[in-house]
Amino acid sequence: MHEALGRPPLMLVDLRPVNRPMVLITSHEIAEQVSKASALFPTSPPKSSLKYLEHLIGPTSIFASHGDEWKMLRKMFSPGFAPQHLGTLLPCILDKTLPFISHLDHFARTQEEFPLVPLVINLTFDIIGSVTMDVNLEAQHLDSSNQGELVRLFSELLVTYNDDKADYPWWLVPRTEMKRRRLGKRIDALIKAIIHRKFAEQRGTLTAGQKSRSILALSLGDTESLSENLVNLTCDQLKTFLLAGHDTTSITLAWVFYELSLNPSALSTVRAELDTLLGTDTSPEAVRARLLSHDGAALVQKMTYISAVIKETLRLHPPAATARQTVHGTGFSVRTPEGQEYCLDGMIIYNCETIIHRDPLVYGDSANSFVPERWLNEVDGLPETDATTRKTPASAWRPFERGPRNCIGQEFATIEARVIIAYAARRYDFTKVGLDATGYIETSRWNESQSENGV
Repeated sequence: MHEALGRPPLMLVDLRPVNRPMVLITSHEIAEQVSKASALFPTSPPKSSLKYLEHLIGPTSIFASHGDEWKMLRKMFSPGFAPQHLGTLLPCILDKTLPFISHLDHFARTQEEFPLVPLVINLTFDIIGSVTMDVNLEAQHLDSSNQGELVRLFSELLVTYNDDKADYPWWLVPRTEMKRRRLGKRIDALIKAIIHRKFAEQRGTLTAGQKSRSILALSLGDTESLSENLVNLTCDQLKTFLLAGHDTTSITLAWVFYELSLNPSALSTVRAELDTLLGTDTSPEAVRARLLSHDGAALVQKMTYISAVIKETLRLHPPAATARQTVHGTGFSVRTPEGQEYCLDGMIIYNCETIIHRDPLVYGDSANSFVPERWLNEVDGLPETDATTRKTPASAWRPFERGPRNCIGQEFATIEARVIIAYAARRYDFTKVGLDATGYIETSRWNESQSENGV
């Protein structure tokens, strides 16, 4: 954070010979310099190597691309995440959430303890599969053997990255590398088959004056023919969206439910906001009908306190970060608030959001506390000791990172989270049960309440 608090704004971690040296950025001012565009890097400094993820996201992933190649991909896929398009995705999100609620109802009736995270992962998998490719991934079966093949293979591939030694050469982990290669090829074959099928469907619907609104369809646009390069490129981006679109949102939702379970006043305020916007009928059918009404999209945007809850959860538990790297001789330097300058060429540059988001110079005495209200009244000239009125620098909140390469799907992710919370927050009381070695959520017990308002 800052030297005045006993922590420098950046810290060097020398991992040689196991890995390249890494510099941890703990100051939001320096993090902003790392992520912004400059004359040296018009699209911001390049991401560090993601070669080890190639079987998961492909060699041409938007994650791993730089410069003009990245700009082309961003432009190609931006229409799928444009504000005017996101409102059309609401019916899909609502429909896909119903099986999730059905599962929670089951566990509430049986009073079983169950792992929450897999349920949310399967839900977000189903949603991202639908909005990106307009396909049903059949992810929400409690028995994984009944899930769609693409989900099963993708999940199996993800497991190979648990406890991953990211920069180990393949010959040190030959069995793992062979398994990744085998699973990656099977996933590629499935996704490419979907691309060809959807392209044929799209050509047919265009002649009938109709057009699919999936991200895949929007990205293909008016393409007359599918070249091998276009199929490969599109396949890599779809794999990337499947990974990013289910992982970070599911982690965030799990933490949201956890924080609400620990903060009854915040949960009460969430429920009161939903009562005001959606009415007091908390049944899934009523929530769905209200959000599918003519003003449904506007109601989602009016979930001010719920948005603050999501934002505060992302502050305390950011699910991702950015790592950059420039080669020796580039001359990429950052300047500390005190005026010191450091050249970071040749190092892994890691913006550590978990530390940045808990800087007491920014967030005060409540830096480690869950205070959604801090995001409701950001005004200047009020006492900085009051967490609800502090002015927070934009650069001090960066769970989706910032600059040109910020997350393309961040607005979609927050809409998705609001809808799922709208379904679940009033229908259940939830209790954290058990704790694993790292302190993350392991299991939860949900109880369906019988009070008049469904809380």
